[in-house]
Amino acid sequence: MLQNKKTNLEKNTFQFDVDVAWSKIQDKYNTAFDEIAAGTQIEGFRRGKAPKDVLLKHINKDDVYKKLVQLLIPEIYAELVKQEDLKPLVPPQVSLLKAKENEDWSLRFLVAEKPIVDLMDYKSEVKNAILEEKKSDIWVPGKDKQKESDAQKKEQQSRLLNKILETLLIKTKVEISDLIIEQELNKKLSQLLDDVNKIGLTVESYLESKKETIDSIKNKFKKEIEDTYKLEFIFEAIAEEAKLTVEKADIDALITQTKDEASRQQIEQNSYFYASILRRQKTIDYLLSL
Repeated sequence: MLQNKKTNLEKNTFQFDVDVAWSKIQDKYNTAFDEIAAGTQIEGFRRGKAPKDVLLKHINKDDVYKKLVQLLIPEIYAELVKQEDLKPLVPPQVSLLKAKENEDWSLRFLVAEKPIVDLMDYKSEVKNAILEEKKSDIWVPGKDKQKESDAQKKEQQSRLLNKILETLLIKTKVEISDLIIEQELNKKLSQLLDDVNKIGLTVESYLESKKETIDSIKNKFKKEIEDTYKLEFIFEAIAEEAKLTVEKADIDALITQTKDEASRQQIEQNSYFYASILRRQKTIDYLLSL
């Protein structure tokens, strides 16, 4: 069993300081050394077949420790997740607190779990939002409701849904772990950098063309990430509260309605993913019906 100290942080984030015995480090060091040795070519010997005393002179100890860490951390983390019955949403943030030779090591894992959602009085708030939005669409003399185009009706429905989403973000309570936001932000910034490079611009020239700064871009991305995750978990909580489920018959109906054979096969092979989409649509329909 792992020896660890658990600290509860805010936003359903947890810190685990884990002690790892030097004997385990030594075993993993030997494994790392053997893996590196197997791929090491030394003149006069077949690859990986040189005597250990020769290999010790050619293999850098720092490289072995890097390999050791790559092997050790996933193993320790998997054991920690099982031992503490964790349900992490994203990979952990890991740091070495202590890593000296011939001494026990200390690792720190920051783990983000599913946020706690408080729906508050969301039904009343959504009903009020729907009434408020519909007031702007009240019939007036000269306005022929019968002649509204499908496009106009879709636009009205879209405005109504956006009003509901804005209300849910404001009137419910859900805090997304900073660890999740930070990891997603790094992904978006990395993707932005790739996109800017592909069109032959520098980051500076791109920001200037958009009249943005790196801080304003980060703030926008953070808001997008936070709102996206909040809505995801709010929708999930509402679906659970309203007992909205997706049955096999729902998936079968979707497959039947899909004309393209390749698309039908994709739905069958990824039924869990499509079930989540159907459940979200059921949640949207439920909210619109309040």
